[in-house]
Formats: sequence, C-alpha cells, structure tokens
Amino acid sequence: MVDRKADAGSRASLDVLVAGAGYVGLASAVSLKQARPSLAVAVVDAAPAGVWQKDGRASAIAAAACRMLEQLGVWSEIAPQAQAITEMIITDSRAADPVRPVFLTFDGEVAPGEPFAHMVANRDLNGALRRRAEKLGIDIIEGLAVSAFETDGAGITVHLADGATLKARLLIAADGVNSKLREMAGIKTVKWEYGQSGIVCTVAHERPHNGRAEEHFLPAGPFATLPLKPDKDGRNRSSIVWVERSEDAQKLVEGDDLVFEHELELRFSLKLGEIHVADKPRAWPLGLTLARAFVASRIALAGDAAHGIHPIAGQGLNLGFKDVAALAEVVVEADRLGQDIGALDVLERYQQWRRFDTVQMGVTTDVLNRLFSNDVGPLRAARDIGLGLVERMPKLKDFFIRQASGLSGDTPRLLKGEAI
Repeated sequence: MVDRKADAGSRASLDVLVAGAGYVGLASAVSLKQARPSLAVAVVDAAPAGVWQKDGRASAIAAAACRMLEQLGVWSEIAPQAQAITEMIITDSRAADPVRPVFLTFDGEVAPGEPFAHMVANRDLNGALRRRAEKLGIDIIEGLAVSAFETDGAGITVHLADGATLKARLLIAADGVNSKLREMAGIKTVKWEYGQSGIVCTVAHERPHNGRAEEHFLPAGPFATLPLKPDKDGRNRSSIVWVERSEDAQKLVEGDDLVFEHELELRFSLKLGEIHVADKPRAWPLGLTLARAFVASRIALAGDAAHGIHPIAGQGLNLGFKDVAALAEVVVEADRLGQDIGALDVLERYQQWRRFDTVQMGVTTDVLNRLFSNDVGPLRAARDIGLGLVERMPKLKDFFIRQASGLSGDTPRLLKGEAI
C-alpha cells in the first residue's frame, strides 16, 4: 500500500482525483483506471494510513455490487471470506414478546446459484480494492485532507493540507456523509436526525445460522441479524445492526457488559444457542442527508457524500456502488468521445441518472422507519396486514428481491457484470 505524503512534483497533473479511500472512493478509482488505462487517477484520503484495517464491521453487498466487484477483478479475492445470505425473514413484535410471528420470508437468490446478497468484512473489501488499485498504478495518498480548491475553464486546482497542489480535470468527492468537499463546493443538503442510533457488533453463537438473515421490527427501531462466515477458530458468527433511541443506545454501549448482553439476548433470543458479544459494540447517530445537487463545476459527489440514509433497508453502501458504476460509465464514455470529463454538461448526465433513484430510496427508508419504529396499534395492524399480503404474492416478492439485489431500473453496465 502507498503510505506517504504527497509529492506535488510527481502528481501535479491528473485526469481524476478521488477524495476518500473508502469503498466508494477506491471503487471509483479502480473502475475508471481499469476501463481507461490512459487516465491518470489518484486517491487522497484524510485518514491516517492503516485506519481501515481496524474496522471490525461487515457490510451487506447486493448481487449487482458483487457483479461489479467481479468485473473489477476483486471478487475472487473477497468471495472465500464472504457469507451468502440464502434466506431472509421479517417479523414485527415487541422485545419482550414470547413469540415473534414471521410475516415475510425471502429466498435469497436472484438467479440459480446467485444469492441476492453477501456479507463481507469491511477490512476484506477495502483491502481487496486497495490491492487492485495498486496493481493498476493508482497512487493512494494517505493522511492528507483537501484544504481548498478552485476551478477554472481548464480544470480544478486542489490544495492539500501539507501545502501540496494537485491539478485535475475532475474531482470526485467520496469523503463521507459529513463531506467537507460538498461544503466547499457550496452544495446544500436536505438533512434531519431521527433521534436513533445504530449499534453495531459481532455476536458469536453455538449453532450455525445457515445463511439466514433476520430483521425484527421493534418499537424503537429495527434489529437485524446478518450471517457471517465462521472465524478462524470455527466459531459461528452474526453481525448485528441494532437501532435504538440515541440516549438508550449510548447507555447500552457505554454501560455494563452484562446489561448489554442481557438486552441483546432479549432481541437475538437463544434460537442459535448461547451467544457472546465478540467485539466492542459501537453506536452511530442515524439521519437522512440528501445533497440538493450531485455535481458542481469539475466536481461529482458519490456515496455518502451525496446521500446518507437509514439502514432499515440495508441499501446505503449499495447506493454508493450504483453511483460508482454510473459515474464511471458517464466519464469513460465522455473520454472515448473526446469530451471534457469534468465539464458540467457531462457530469449532469451522472446527476440525472442517479438523483431520482437516490431521493426515492431516501424517502422510502424514511417512510419505512416512521411506519415501523413505533408501537401504535392501528399502524401495527396495518403494516402487518401489508407484510402478509406481500408474503402471499410471489411476483411482488420477486420485485422486492430484484430491488434489494440492485438489479432493477436503469442499471449501469458494471452492475450487470459487464465491462464499460
């Protein structure tokens, strides 16, 4: 891995500079460089070198994103550590209810032998993308933030925190939901907080999960258990995404371990035998953030910089990968036609492709969270009837599986597993 400060002399002129070395930023760089080796592409990241290796979380990667990762040459490295989600069940109950009736079930394949999603450790995903970037000759500049930039007719001049200056034709902002580049570009957001936090941890359990994911709608928010591969010692494991009111979540993660495990057991149950928290639980505040524009002169927002949504549908990362695939396709096609890849009319094509889908998903997750994160009797009855109706309509279930897999709508070529 590249681990050094920027050398302005060696990197003064670029075609594309990506700000942010998370999955979206790295995948953006790899997608562009693989399709157009002639493009000079670099990544700059504010985080210190090696921080990504300390991320103990896992992410649900939809089938379309898996196809893209395969096309980018990294899925074969990730797949042995990935856990296929072969089934999903949805319940609606209270934490103390002795029985949780199952209202909706999904078989986990979009095609024979192709699960609609896999669970992948964040370290494995990030590491594979970094190694692919290095093989393609993409420079990753770590530990340096973008401090300022200015645009002109020819390109964008980017100033780094150590005083180095880089010039590029296009700057991709993939620097997270609290994007500094979005703010510098003057792009406003629609934003509100839910008063909820998502608790994330890994749980070890006696019996195997057999690839089944579960989402329990509870009054304070959804509680999801997502299957993981056994660890190196053969222990069965699941990833937990547990939504609680923010004040309760903070008390749980900062309080006594026995209290946390007791509350966890009430929600997880003992259907898989004795459980044990395998890592330190952490909590993140949840909200909705939608950028009012995805592009500005010489700048394109991607991933959480463009949109941050509630995890109730597990689509945040996959929305980011859709951004990657769409932006790469637009930029590569423009470059093949000899167009200016950073020109606003070119970037508008990306915005038109992605903005409606993103706003739609943001609104959908917002409505779902408000509908299910409560204990109002009439609402509970209505939503349970709705879930039951979906369960009895195979075509509608197939539609939802296609949506969850990322294969619906106007899908970019990378997400179909096709080269740009």
